[in-house]
Amino acid sequence: MTFAIRGLGKIGGERQIGSTSDPGFLQRHGTTIEYILIPGAALAGALAVFGVFVALFGKNPLDLYFYMYQGAFGTWFSWQNTLTRAAPLILTALCTALPAQLGMVIIGGEGALLIGALSATSIALTMQAAPPLAVQLAMAATGMIGGGLWILLSGALRQYRGVNETISSLLLVYIALAILNHLVEGAMRDPASLNKPSTREIGAVNMIGSIPGTDVHWGLVFGLIAAIASYVLIYHTTFGFAARVAGGNIRAARIVGLSVGKLILTICFLAGASAGLAGMVEVAAVQGRTNANLAAGYGFTGILVAFLARQNPLAIIPVAILLGGISASGGLLQRRLGLPDASVQVLQGIIFVFVLGSDALYGRIGFLKGKS
Repeated sequence: MTFAIRGLGKIGGERQIGSTSDPGFLQRHGTTIEYILIPGAALAGALAVFGVFVALFGKNPLDLYFYMYQGAFGTWFSWQNTLTRAAPLILTALCTALPAQLGMVIIGGEGALLIGALSATSIALTMQAAPPLAVQLAMAATGMIGGGLWILLSGALRQYRGVNETISSLLLVYIALAILNHLVEGAMRDPASLNKPSTREIGAVNMIGSIPGTDVHWGLVFGLIAAIASYVLIYHTTFGFAARVAGGNIRAARIVGLSVGKLILTICFLAGASAGLAGMVEVAAVQGRTNANLAAGYGFTGILVAFLARQNPLAIIPVAILLGGISASGGLLQRRLGLPDASVQVLQGIIFVFVLGSDALYGRIGFLKGKS
């Protein structure tokens, strides 16, 4: 997989050397149009295939699309549910998008989320007498550090042992899940949690609450800030420029004196920190404690969000909202059409296949490149 280092926000293509005429709007903005058109076509194709899949079970695809829209964006309640689900998707998508600037494929956001949640819960349970704001800040910092160090491990294995980061980050997800289950069912278990092993609650006063006037928690704001900050870091700082140079040609980066090792470790830590913050948010805004419910697949869906957004931090925001809406519509599809709630996961899988398949189209659409 080749990752582009130019963002969606970069407008304007380059004129061909020696050209004396205006190549036209499509040719001048062809790259930007591609970054919108191709993922959009992949999404539309996946929805069409999913409609055929549903039709085979005797359901009307038009009803499917209608209820998906209603469940995701049809009412203010749907919007709030969608935005609540989008918050962790933004943060876990950054866990894949940031290392992609260096040409790395990190798919361990789920593991960093779980470790971040465990870390945040642990510090909260040891600070019960502290002011709520201090507990919340400590949870955020500890969650980010825990998640950051978890993905940093993948980067270190890649840098110092040559271990493929895709494999190591995926395997670390299962290790993180095993650690969570071991602690939740053992040393950190609340004796009162009988049917579903859980840690003790962090306390209602330590929950981060909702944005005033909505039922959407503050995790959405954290995600938006993280995405914007990541965009600025990658596209408007010398550090980001160095990362994109190394991602384009790592040998050339070393020749010009860039410290590729430091770039890898720093980017991996920042990536894991964003997913770790997602874990803290899930504990402090939704669950109130750590248990197996945290392994809800946000980290894996974040991979799809990052790929659809072409690894651009700003594009991650609308894509996360779209995928959050698809996820939020699962309950309505189950009630109205009798489809399993997990059917949206089938759709996400189809979307992922289409997105991967569409990658070969970039740079090959003739009318966007001035070709006949």
